Amino acid sequence: MALETYRKKRDFDATPEPKGARARKAGNSFVIQKHDATRLHYDFRLEMDGVLKSWAVTRGPSLVPSEKRLAVHVEDHPLEYGDFEGTIPKGEYGGGTVIIWDRGTWTPVFDAHKGYAKGHLEFELHGEKLDGLWHLVRMQRKPREKRENWLLIKGEDDAARSERDPDILEERPESVKTGRDIADVEGEEPGWSSRTGRIDKKRRKASKARTKQADEPPAPVLPEPAKIKGAKKAALPDFIEPMLATLAPSAPTGARWLHEIKFDGYRLQARIEVGRVKLLTRKGLDWTKKFGKQVVTALQDLPVGTALIDGELVVETNAGASDFSALQADLSEGRADRFIFYVFDLLHLDGYDLNELKLIQRKSLLAQLVGHGNGIIRYSTHFEENGRTVFHHACQLGLEGIVSKLRDAPYQSGRVKNWMKVKCSERQEFVIAGYVPSTASRKAIGSLVLGIYDGGELRHVGRVGTGFSTAVAEDLWRRLERLRIPSSPFAKKLTAEEARQVRYVRPELVAEAEFRAWTADGNLRHASFRGLREDKPAQEIVLETPRAAAKEAAKVQNHTVKLTHPDRIYWPDTGVTKQGLADYYAEIWPHIEPFITGRPLALLRCPSGIVGEKFFQKHAWKGINPNIVLINDPKEPDDEPLISIDSLDGLIGLVQSAVLEIHPWGSTVADWEKPDIIIMDLDPGDGVPWDRVIEAAEETRDRLKEAGLTAFVKTSGGKGLHVVAPLKPKAEWPAVKDLTKAIADAMAADSPDRYVSTIAKAKRGGKILIDYLRNQRGATAVAAYSSRARPGTAVSAPLTWDELGPGIGPAYFTVENMPKRLASLRRDPWEGFRKEAAPLEQPKQRRRKSA
Repeated sequence: MALETYRKKRDFDATPEPKGARARKAGNSFVIQKHDATRLHYDFRLEMDGVLKSWAVTRGPSLVPSEKRLAVHVEDHPLEYGDFEGTIPKGEYGGGTVIIWDRGTWTPVFDAHKGYAKGHLEFELHGEKLDGLWHLVRMQRKPREKRENWLLIKGEDDAARSERDPDILEERPESVKTGRDIADVEGEEPGWSSRTGRIDKKRRKASKARTKQADEPPAPVLPEPAKIKGAKKAALPDFIEPMLATLAPSAPTGARWLHEIKFDGYRLQARIEVGRVKLLTRKGLDWTKKFGKQVVTALQDLPVGTALIDGELVVETNAGASDFSALQADLSEGRADRFIFYVFDLLHLDGYDLNELKLIQRKSLLAQLVGHGNGIIRYSTHFEENGRTVFHHACQLGLEGIVSKLRDAPYQSGRVKNWMKVKCSERQEFVIAGYVPSTASRKAIGSLVLGIYDGGELRHVGRVGTGFSTAVAEDLWRRLERLRIPSSPFAKKLTAEEARQVRYVRPELVAEAEFRAWTADGNLRHASFRGLREDKPAQEIVLETPRAAAKEAAKVQNHTVKLTHPDRIYWPDTGVTKQGLADYYAEIWPHIEPFITGRPLALLRCPSGIVGEKFFQKHAWKGINPNIVLINDPKEPDDEPLISIDSLDGLIGLVQSAVLEIHPWGSTVADWEKPDIIIMDLDPGDGVPWDRVIEAAEETRDRLKEAGLTAFVKTSGGKGLHVVAPLKPKAEWPAVKDLTKAIADAMAADSPDRYVSTIAKAKRGGKILIDYLRNQRGATAVAAYSSRARPGTAVSAPLTWDELGPGIGPAYFTVENMPKRLASLRRDPWEGFRKEAAPLEQPKQRRRKSA
């Protein structure tokens, strides 16, 4: 931005602000001005090219790396402005009080001009209050969004603080120039400045003619329903029955439709009346106290007198998607710090009924009201692209689905076809009619027995035995024990197998479950518990879609291995059990099979799940499942046998033995000495941003290409990425190791500030380890699609190169969302992997300039 923009917004006959000119000498100053104008904010300014590049940070900088602060890019300011402290006449552009909150110098970590152009500035501050590593990251601009939003983020270093530490803004509110606070300055006559002094009378009169605001984020244009045709003057209703979407087999297409991401939480109506807020369920129950104070406070801060807002309260996981199970867990733990209220419709505003307005009009008013920020209250953005395209991308990311809405439709209570929902997997509510006690722990449920109402009669639809965290399994046991009844509540008698070990309960509670398909006899297949739906009465739970419209059974491989203690919880945070892991592998078997069969395997076994003892195992153990193949290393024929599998039964045999990670060799048992795969493990040290890891993967791909190899990429399920290249098994292990070491060493030599190729962690601070040691005899790396023994049930997920980006992190795909992703893909992300295998050639590693 040029200084012309700055000058156009100011009358320098009326304001003491410096007019300024582009400086002739380059400098490296920074300043943060605390600015109390229409609302308090902090102006963050970095000297570049003779001007101050400027961002308005609405909530001020934070020393906590996890707290990303919105920074709106505003016009460039002259260098003289960096020394300005005082008042600007009210009504003037910049009307309010300014103090110099911090100042000093800054040092770019990499090329500042390239970083600024690319949208990621990484730099160190040397100020009186702020110090250490910082990032400014440009956000993707939304359609029709005029302002340029960035994020100001503190880097991980010694200057960073935790959430428990004092807030620097509260700890140090004063000016570093004069020691004064905002209150000390605002009482002075308008026009005080450390450079220009007071404004004379003539200038003060001229200032009244100006009306523009300060260089803070533009205040939202508040909606005025009275000016919109169709808005009817009316009192605020107590509650409006919500509009519900009809389940559809495919997404509608055409310009008439808008498409939103389907959220995975509690549908709520926010009723605001003169600062009093109520959160009402879809049945009108008052759940305000259930969600703590933060959501209510955020709604109270909206600039409205009265309003009725339709939305969904969710918890987003680290992967970035809303998760009903996580919401349930937070509620049971009394945790409220992760709640987000996504708003998607506005039914009443400041004395006007908006129900008859077109949806696009209501959404426009709502967007003006709440803005597009990333706070607790967030606007649900819509997409106007082809509905099938939006749906495909949602499923590819493992989301629940989309909701398509007619853009010109009014708001109508009840289930209508103006709103259509399309799900990436089968999912609905079921009545809990009984439970089976856990075989792995006392006073906990092992599975739930489910039903639906059909013609007023309760019909059995099967069981769900995974998806319960330890706490939820115990809580359900306590609740259901109080509802015990002596006989079955189902209309028809269950078979002996269906009734085995079941304790029946009054059919009062409602569970939401996700499942892959219906079996031919009307039972759920591969179901996973998502949470209790206390906002829905049991009597209303029916099959959501006619059987004819239900998805056909997924082509899932069957296995013959009988699991003991199938309800043993392997991941207590997500509730995935032994049965749940077995179901996952049965679903994705065709995808994982080429990477784990016919190879020696190293296994991570966790008999008590991820919270208990863990140990790597390469040799057989007592009581090993007969479907697991024992093999002998031809170099050590007298040693204990190694482990391999050649079928789905073998894989489920590993699950039965609590194997939570599978690490295959890079060669097969058919040719032990000649590897057929290369894996370069990119392992970021502390403080390395994700986009840097992506750049490392792309550079590794290019270097492998120079060696005549085609590279593929997958997440590790941990912190980094794996770049993988198929080989024709002709070269032996030493040659493959030499090649990969040469690539790693060359990258470290060319960019020593970014990469290291030695394993010593002492050399890795802020750098990426290019780990080539996976490519030697007996070494292993986690298999594509294997689960990881870490919280969150992440899996190592193959991606296309086009998918690499900030939206998909190293642990984004999980046991729970990977099947949805694979079912939605039109082609395998690693399609043609084996066809791309090439013989090893020694590359000519040329030195590159450091980035």
